[in-house]
Amino acid sequence: MSDSPGGLLREWRRRRNLSQMELAHRCGVSTRHVSFIETGRSRPTSTMILRLCDQLAVPLREQNHVLLAGGFAPAHPEHGLADPPMAEVAAAIEGILAAHLPYPALVVDPGWDLVSANDAVYALLDGVAPRLLEPPVNVVRLSLEPDGLAPRIRNLDEWRAHLLARLRREYDASRDERLGALLADLDVPGPTPIASPGLVVPLVLSAGDAELHLLSTTTVFGTPREVTLSELAIEAFYPADEATRQLLAC
Repeated sequence: MSDSPGGLLREWRRRRNLSQMELAHRCGVSTRHVSFIETGRSRPTSTMILRLCDQLAVPLREQNHVLLAGGFAPAHPEHGLADPPMAEVAAAIEGILAAHLPYPALVVDPGWDLVSANDAVYALLDGVAPRLLEPPVNVVRLSLEPDGLAPRIRNLDEWRAHLLARLRREYDASRDERLGALLADLDVPGPTPIASPGLVVPLVLSAGDAELHLLSTTTVFGTPREVTLSELAIEAFYPADEATRQLLAC
């Protein structure tokens, strides 16, 4: 990918399958202006870079990258969750995880590394190899590797296909290098799983002599303007049947 602002914007436009004319129309500028920016014949202002990035749904981290390539300061701050400016956000996340008990919920970053989890998640990890629980804990590897949760996932082929399809979509949208590495390691051709008769793919997990049937949802923060916050996702699991509901309530 080019390191010039125009080259970076061109790559994102192509990734979004937009023509220069379509992008220009969305931004309220001429097609010629977009073309000149992409070829380096016109130097975009920081305002124009952000306008183009917004229309291309460029992640905030990458928006900062384009701005830096154009000689401008980053527009979006970035902090760790332990930093003082993020105290209220960190407290809100922990509150969400606690409120979801007795059902499992966890927070992951763009590379699917574990940020935080509630006690219901840790209760499901008995027997997992210690190496998979050493920080940074990668949730996808934890789920799919043979010494992780994989032996306990009753619908492993289906769940694996579901996770890898999601990783591919996220990688296509972001080109995050960590997602690319995960896909390279885990996306091994295998048998086509039998499609679930339900409307969503459940996670069917053995728990002693019982089975847990769990449905997952993903929550992200609306309209974030901070890099770290924009990249966090809360993965929450709910019982898919009454038996699972009763087992988790014990």
